[in-house]
Parts: sequence; C-alpha cells; structure tokens
Amino acid sequence: MSPPSSLDASFVFVENHRPRSTSPLAKVQSTSFKKEQTQAFHPSKDLSYWPGSTPSYAHDWSPQATGGGLKIAGRHFVDGYGRVCSLRGVNLSGSCKTPVDHDHNNFPGDHRTVTFVGRPFPLEEAHEHFSRLRRWGLTFIRFLVTWEAVEHEGPGIYDLDYLAYIRSLLGLLPQYGLTAFVSLHQDVWSRYCGGSGAPAWTLECVGFDLHAIEDAGAAWLHGQRGGGHVEAERGLWPCGYQKLSAATMATLFWAGDIFAPKLLVKNQRNQDVPIQQFLQGAFLDMWAVVAQAVGDLDGVLGFQIMNEPHRGYINVPSLHSFDYNTDLHLSHVPSAFESFQLGAGHPTLVSTWTRSFPMPTKHTSHTLLNTSKTKAWRPDGPTQGRCLWEYHDVWRWNNVTDKAVPLRENYFRQHPDSGRKIEWYTDLYFPFAKRWAERVRNVSSDSKLVFLEPIPNEFAPDSWTEERRPSNMVFAPHWYDLNSLFNKAFGNFSVNVQGLSRGMFPLKAFYWGQKGARENFTLQIRNIVENGYRSLGEMPVIIGECGIPMDMNKGEAFKTGNFIYQMRMMDAMLTALEKALIGFTLWNYNPYNNDERGDDWNGENFSWFSRQRASPPAELSFEQTSAGLDEGARILPAIVRPYPAKTAGIPLRFDYEMSKGSLTFEWANPEEAGSGAAISAPGSSSVFDPPRVLQYPLRSRETEIFMPAQLTRSRTVVVGGLKKGDRWFHDAEKQTVFIVTQDTTPGVKHKIVIFVLPSPRPAFVVNDVWSDYGLYIRSSMIILLAIAFYFLRSV
Repeated sequence: MSPPSSLDASFVFVENHRPRSTSPLAKVQSTSFKKEQTQAFHPSKDLSYWPGSTPSYAHDWSPQATGGGLKIAGRHFVDGYGRVCSLRGVNLSGSCKTPVDHDHNNFPGDHRTVTFVGRPFPLEEAHEHFSRLRRWGLTFIRFLVTWEAVEHEGPGIYDLDYLAYIRSLLGLLPQYGLTAFVSLHQDVWSRYCGGSGAPAWTLECVGFDLHAIEDAGAAWLHGQRGGGHVEAERGLWPCGYQKLSAATMATLFWAGDIFAPKLLVKNQRNQDVPIQQFLQGAFLDMWAVVAQAVGDLDGVLGFQIMNEPHRGYINVPSLHSFDYNTDLHLSHVPSAFESFQLGAGHPTLVSTWTRSFPMPTKHTSHTLLNTSKTKAWRPDGPTQGRCLWEYHDVWRWNNVTDKAVPLRENYFRQHPDSGRKIEWYTDLYFPFAKRWAERVRNVSSDSKLVFLEPIPNEFAPDSWTEERRPSNMVFAPHWYDLNSLFNKAFGNFSVNVQGLSRGMFPLKAFYWGQKGARENFTLQIRNIVENGYRSLGEMPVIIGECGIPMDMNKGEAFKTGNFIYQMRMMDAMLTALEKALIGFTLWNYNPYNNDERGDDWNGENFSWFSRQRASPPAELSFEQTSAGLDEGARILPAIVRPYPAKTAGIPLRFDYEMSKGSLTFEWANPEEAGSGAAISAPGSSSVFDPPRVLQYPLRSRETEIFMPAQLTRSRTVVVGGLKKGDRWFHDAEKQTVFIVTQDTTPGVKHKIVIFVLPSPRPAFVVNDVWSDYGLYIRSSMIILLAIAFYFLRSV
C-alpha cells in the first residue's frame, strides 16, 4: 500500500479539529433516514389501531422501526416514540483480532503488509450472517476494529481498502434491523505482545525488538503461533498485561509525559516529540479516520474508545508485586522490577503460580527465566539498547554485586518530580476519553453515543463524575464467570470469585445446581450494574462482553455432541442479565470457529456458531422463520430467548424460564414529572426500583416482544394477564408479540405471562441442593433427632 494521495488527504490528520467533510470512502450510498419520515406519534396512539399493523418487528432497530433512531433517557435507551428499548446482540467478531493473512508459522512476519479486509467476514457473506442474527433476535452489534487493521503499514498510512470495506458492511445494517457501536479492540496492547490491537510499529518506535521480546520474557507469543490449547498453556495470555512489552506500552500511552519524559521519537514531520504525544496523537488521528468513514451511517449508534483498557505499571502496588485481584497470576509472573531485568538480558528468578481452590491460583515455586540473556531492546532504538526504565533511573544494574538495584520504589505510584499521587482514572483516563469523544464527534455527529468501560474486574470508579466524563455516555463493562472461565469447567458446583476477591465469607460464595448458578451469576451482574448506577447515576449499562467457553470440561462436548453444560451455563448467565434488565453483546459470533482451533486466537473457543457445521449458503433460505439458518449453531435454546424489545413504559421485572418456554414481564406507565410517591428516590441504584419518570414523552401504546420462531414453531402462543381493553397479536413471520394497552394512566402497572402450548421439552433439570440431596438431608435430620430423643429419654 502506498502513502495516501491528495484524494485521500482528509484521512491524514494532524491537528485536533477536523472538517465535517464527506469521506472519499463513500463507496456505498448513505442510508441516512430522512427526518420528515418520522412521526410525532406511533400509530398505536389511535384507539382503532390493531396490534402489529406497522411494518416493524420487535428486534428491528432501523430508523423506520424506531421513529428516527435510539437515544438515551436516564438508565434506558429509548426510541423516537419514547419506548424503552432492550438491546441484545453479539460481538462481531473474534476473527477481527487477526488479519486475513495471519501466518502462525511465520509470526511476526511482515507486519506492514497484512490485511484485515474480510474481517469479520467477506462482504458477499453479509446477507447470510446478518439474516441469521436477525432470526436469532441478536440485532445489537459490538463491531470490532483494531488499530492495526487501520494503520498497520506505518504512522499516518491508513488502509483505505479496509475502511471502505467496513463502511460497506456497516451500511447494510439497517436493512436487517441491526444497529452497532464500533469498538476499538485491544488485548495486551498488540498481537506482537501476545494479544491484539495496536500496530507493530508502536512497539518498534520505543525500541522493542519484535523477534526478541518472547525469549526475553517480555511477552508470551506462542498463542499467536497457534498455541494456547494444551493444559499448560490454557489461559496464559492475560498474564501478558504484566509483562514488560504490554505494561510498558500502556504506561507510555497513558503517562509517558510523567514517567518517560526523556523518550522522544520522530513524528511524521521528522520532529522529536514526547512518546505520549506521539502515541496518543496517532491513536486520535486513527480514530478520526474511522469515525469519518462510518460515522454518518444510520446503522452506527456510537463508538467505544478501547476494549478493556489497562494501566500498565501505573498505580502498581510496588515494583515487586501486582494486584492479585485485578491481574491474573498464572505460570511465570515477573514483578515490574523482575521484568526490567529480564528485558535487559539478565537471567532472573521469577515467581511461578499454579491453579488452586478456592482462589484461582497460588504461588508455588520460582523459575529462572531468560537463561539465553536475550535483550528485548534494539541497539538502534531510542535508548540505544538500554532498558527504558533503567534509562529513566528507576533501577540500575550493579556490576560489582552483579545484581539489580531498585532506585525509585514508588516510581509508578506518584509523580517522579512533585511526589503527587497519580490516580489513573482521574489524571489520565478521563481527560483522554473526553478528548477522544470530542474528536470522533467532530467528524461524525454530536448525537453519537460513546461507550466506556473500566479496567477488567473493577467496578465503576466513584471518581467518574459527570464533569469528568463525556456526554451521551453508556457504561459498558464486561462480565465473565471467572471461575468457569479460568478452569474451563462448569458443573453443579459454582463459585463467586468476584465476591471472594472482595472479602466475601467463603461459604457464602459457593453455590450448587442450576438454581445456584443462576443466583450466583445474578448477584455478580447485579453488583456491577447497581455499582454503576451508584457511581455514575442514571446511565444505560450494557455488558459489552459476556460469554462461555465452548471447550469447557476438556472439550468433552465436541466428542459426544452433548453440550448440556454449555447450555446450562449460558442459561444461568442470560437469566442473570435479564433479571438486571440490561442489554448485552455476547462474546462472540465467529464464522471461522471450528472444533479444533476454536476462535484461532490464544486457544480461545467462545463462538457458539461455526460455519463449518452449517449448510452452504446456496442451500439456505434467509427469512426470519428459516430454520436452516440455525445450522452450525449450538445451545440455541439457551441463547435465542423471548425478550421485551420495545416497551411502552418502564420495565420493572422480566423472567424467562427456558425449561418451560414461559416469560413473565411487568412494566409501568411513566409517571408525570413531580408526581411524587411512585417515583424512585433520587440516587436509587436498585435494578428492581427504576425511576418512574422518562426524559422523553411516551408516544406509543404498543409494546413489542421478540418471540423466536424456534420456540413457537408448531406451538400455540398464549398471552395471559391482560386487562380489559388490552389487545395482542402474534406475528410468526416477524417473530413478534405485539401488545397494545388500553389504560395509559401514569403509574399504572401491567403484568403479562406468555407461554407456548405444548410446552417445550426441558433441556435440563433446574436443580439445587434440596432437589438433589433433600431426601438424604431430611433422613439424616430425622435420624439425628431420633438419636437425640433416645439419649434424652435414657437420661
């Protein structure tokens, strides 16, 4: 790829302000919805309206179906008619972490000539995949883009073919009722640190040798070479955050001005600039390119600055340890001080951690690493081969004693010059997030939502105050069951690792059976959501990533074809999300998944769809009711579930029991502002007690509930609990139950039950301790009482 021509000049950004010009990438026509097409009121406001009379369906987020689009109102998404919208969908896709021409055997190879065109799938396959997601009701997309995909060739050289590709792909979304937010994905900084995200040149510019960092203990790269599947490698890649290359890059990106002021690099004008300015400037320029390329599309709801941000060494408890509660400790985990020594070419004894119970891991031994004395730093780099942190006098090597000596123990906890304590969120993340939000909105639209998340495994920080965060923000944390994720196992026994890491009494953290797993996951997700409301106030919460390992229990299901435990775990997770009344995007829908390599990235296997298992597209029908689209998927009864997509009121409670195919939904008509009693108290964070006032007036009486054809096929749908004058209609082709309520009095509650006849055959038993062991427990108690009574009589 050659440098941009004059035609592409609008994509070579240097300054902070960008014109709202039309992108030269506009190879597809804009699908912008004409404002004059919107209606002030939904047709259902007419008392003669019959349910389902509009062309819309429940899970359709196109402007036509939502009265002009989605916006934020307190903790809710609402459509143009003031209805509260529940968004659920998928991450598209895990395949986006690696280029189309990723070569396991030749990694890192020629990193400047890779291509991501065709990730997540080729444009010609879009009809198949979007039709499938529409059938499943998973029409909210977290669309993954990496920095490397946009700017792999070098600073300021953008892959226009890739940008044109994602514009064409995202331009198709409204045709299928889909909407998306574009998420800049990263894990462990970059593929060249063992994860995904940033281009290789970001590491090269600070002096890292891509061909030496693994031998020097600065990264674990075997997963990028196709590994990560065997027991010894399982789950190692997240430990890369604590290794030298990723931790250094994150530190320089967020706080290079503070902690590495002597590191200057050449910018595109051949000027020496501080490393933080260089990296953040390049990042913002790249983001402006992406936002300009797709920001005018109706299918793009907003943007997410960065997946799972990490602070690197900033706020590390000490040079000699990391925080066990936020940073995974498994296998060889060098401290910051030890990582400096390893990278400088000194063999170093490093703590080794192994799996344990009830906490995930424990320290069991030490291992001598880098016996080859390999240096991670290039001799022709900006530090002339010296460790960057030795270059900044954080440590030095004592040639007399032949040992490393720490010089500044609190270097990453406070400002090296002033001694002022550095707080990552307040001092670094928030200011940059606001700059980023202004930048992307400047080249797209002020109406775009921005999605932000905290560091993994952390709750929303209290310091994330309104004046510090961007406007129009959505809180988008991640949640995984860390015990099952880490052990790749699920059964009747589950553990609340979130609670244990925060001091929960161990016996309270253990659960039994499917009921127990549901309760466990419900508590964990509710903690995240309610903590978000407490810290951030009334703001929408979306779980941006949640999922289950398909290769759990040693991949037994791939041999037997019985995915019962995957089904149970997915049900427990989605039940918990439904009880919290929040939306989510599942990790992940990956057409390239297969049983042998999984998602083909660091041994992960999370996609419950594999095109390898499906019929060729030529043999498929693409209507919503086409069962052929289900081929290639697993555990769909647990994933494809009914849900209230558009509610003419405020949702109060939603429960779906997949073993019976029945749902219970309760909602309330909005209160008039200032009416008092029924309104939640200010600051209420409960998921069970949402505020009863909406920012926008409700202009619809029709509630639309997604009712999957997979559940209703050859069955009768029954709706109970309706009041006098209420009407409903089930449209099988639209997979929607339409409900129009008669009583619109503020504060009035509605409660319905929907079920199918005949009931589906249960996929599993919803068991608990009493159902499994109740007879034994009762028998034991009777025997003990009898013995006690006998001895009392004897006395």
